[in-house]
Amino acid sequence: MTILSCGLTSSALAASKSLIIASTTSIQDSGLLGVLIPLFEKESGYVVKTITVGSGQAMIMGERGEVDLLLVHSPEMEKKFMAEGTGSSSRLVMHNDFIVVGPTTDPAKVLGSKSSSEVFKKIAARKALFISRDDNSGTHAKEIELWKDAGVNPGNQKWYMKTGLGMGQTLFVADERKGYTLTDRATYLALKKKLTLVILLEGDPNLLNIYHVIEVNAAKWPKINSAGAKAFANFMVSSTTQKLIGSYGVEKFGAPLFFPDAGKKPEDLGFK
Repeated sequence: MTILSCGLTSSALAASKSLIIASTTSIQDSGLLGVLIPLFEKESGYVVKTITVGSGQAMIMGERGEVDLLLVHSPEMEKKFMAEGTGSSSRLVMHNDFIVVGPTTDPAKVLGSKSSSEVFKKIAARKALFISRDDNSGTHAKEIELWKDAGVNPGNQKWYMKTGLGMGQTLFVADERKGYTLTDRATYLALKKKLTLVILLEGDPNLLNIYHVIEVNAAKWPKINSAGAKAFANFMVSSTTQKLIGSYGVEKFGAPLFFPDAGKKPEDLGFK
């Protein structure tokens, strides 16, 4: 074997052990990804590169064959992704929920409201400041859905501020500007000690937040690491990882940040 062919073989081997994952920001901001990735690398021998973006952007990267695997939480976009054959496998991993947070002064008087629709109507009626991620993320998609359910189009209203940022950064903007925002519970709890924002609505069935692990289709993108993607997907739904997911956050925050759901279907959680 020549030196050149040895180099090519080494390069190919390195590529086969490298895995690129596009993950939604909430899994990163909550700290869970920082716990799971090292465990997977140690167990499997793969070297993982994580790209943290909103779910919509993650799926665009998947459509381009730029990543091997997705960790996302935007059900409608995911259905389209799978229907178009861009994903080869989608498995439910876990869920938590969305919450509406805002300043303790609660200028729109939303505390005590019974539904997200009522909350969003009150915010619009009072023209209270609302901070939107506006980043094509799963959270942003849910927010758009909630405004639609409330019969409100915030559009370019002065009270509607768009950040284009991830969840953690958007929470800090909302905190500084004393505005309302929609967030996943995990990111809020992870950053709670640094925020003055309080939970003003929780428990609405419409606020269910489910996460899937999706393998990009190797038949469409032959150069992706399909073996690595499958290995990570299997890792995420394994009993050991599911147990870890269920306990993550309990010691630090007094409650789990996510609830494990491997083997379940969205309808089992009440998701239509």
